Amino acid sequence: MAGTRLKEKTKRKSGKPGVNALLVFLAVVLALLVAVMLLTLLWNGTQEQTPSNTVSIGGQQVEIDETLPQSTVEQEEFVTQEDGSVAYQGEAVYGIDVSAHQGEIDWAAAAADGTQFAMLRIGFRGYTAGAIQMDERFEENYAAARENGLMVGVYFFSQAVSEQEAAEEAAQVLAWLDGRELECPVAYDWEPVENQPDARTNDTDGETVTACARAFCTAVQAGGYRPMLYCNGMLGYLSYDVSRLTEFPIWYAEYGEYPSYAYAFEFWQYTDTGSVAGVQGNADRDIWFRG
Repeated sequence: MAGTRLKEKTKRKSGKPGVNALLVFLAVVLALLVAVMLLTLLWNGTQEQTPSNTVSIGGQQVEIDETLPQSTVEQEEFVTQEDGSVAYQGEAVYGIDVSAHQGEIDWAAAAADGTQFAMLRIGFRGYTAGAIQMDERFEENYAAARENGLMVGVYFFSQAVSEQEAAEEAAQVLAWLDGRELECPVAYDWEPVENQPDARTNDTDGETVTACARAFCTAVQAGGYRPMLYCNGMLGYLSYDVSRLTEFPIWYAEYGEYPSYAYAFEFWQYTDTGSVAGVQGNADRDIWFRG
C-alpha cells in the first residue's frame, strides 16, 4: 500500500508541470493580444489627432484648411538666374514695387531691363499718430511708369486698428485715384511695425486685422477697382482669417527661390534686395501669375 501511495503521488506530481506551462503560455498569448490591441487603438487615435497637412510658422504648427483655394505653383517651376532674379516656367509677368524710399526712378531704364509692371505706394498711415499721407513720389511715378509702357497698380501701407479706419484709408485712396486707370490691383498692405513700443498696431488681434482687410478691400471694390491683400507667412497663417478673405487675391511676400504658401495667391514678392536698372539701391521684385 505504501508503494501504491508513492506511485500515485508521483503520478499526480508528474501531471502538474504540463498544465501549468499551458496556462502560462495562454496567459502570455492573451497579454500579447491585449497589448497589440491597445497599441493599435493608441496609434489610430494619434493618427486621427495629427493633421494630415500642417505648416510650421512662428514656432507654431498650423493646420492647412484644404477646403480653401490652394496654391497651384510647384517648386520645380521656378529657376533662379545668375543675377538673382527668379523666372517662372508658366505664364507670368515681372515687376517691382516702389515708394518714395527709392527716390527718383529712371522708368525708361527699368522698362528696358524687363520690368513689365509696377506696384506704386500711393500713401500710408503713420504708425504712431496715425495720420494719412500721400506718397510724395506717387504722382511722378504713376505718370512716368505709364509713359514707359508699364502696367500700374497701387498699394496703401495701413496701420488701421478698426474697420472704420480701414474704410477711411480706402476712401482716401479712391479720392487720390480719382477714377484714373490701373491695370493692376489696389493692394492693402497692413504690417506690424517691429521693435517700436509706441506703434499703434502693437496690440491688434487677428480678428481686427481680418475685419480691417475686409473693410478696405470691400470699399475699393465698390469704388470700381480690383482689391488685393498683401501678406507674408506670419500674417497669412497666424493673423488673417483667410476663410473670410477668399474673394480677394493675395500678394504673397516670401524671400527665396520659390513661394511655399499653401493657399492660392496671384502675386509673389520674392526679394527686397533685387537689382533693377533705373532703381537706386535695393529693389523689391515681384512675379504676377497671369495663368
